[in-house]
Amino acid sequence: MGILSWIIVGALAGWIGSKITGNDASMGAGANILCGIVGATIGGWIMSIIGKSGVNGFNIYSVLVAILGSVILLSIINAIKKRK
Repeated sequence: MGILSWIIVGALAGWIGSKITGNDASMGAGANILCGIVGATIGGWIMSIIGKSGVNGFNIYSVLVAILGSVILLSIINAIKKRK
């Protein structure tokens, strides 16, 4: 995937992930993009562990994997924030 595709998938996955975890009000566009890109990496890593393909192009499967990863990332961040 090209850099523009990563940004688009990252923005979409980060935004949806922040909606699911309730972080949307505290996140801006840049944070959504970063969260989605990192989430795609996490989701791809998890999928490879269970024997599935990770983010492999600009398609619905890749977006779903990225959303899964961003929800996991935001859940971890929320748990850390609550401990403080």
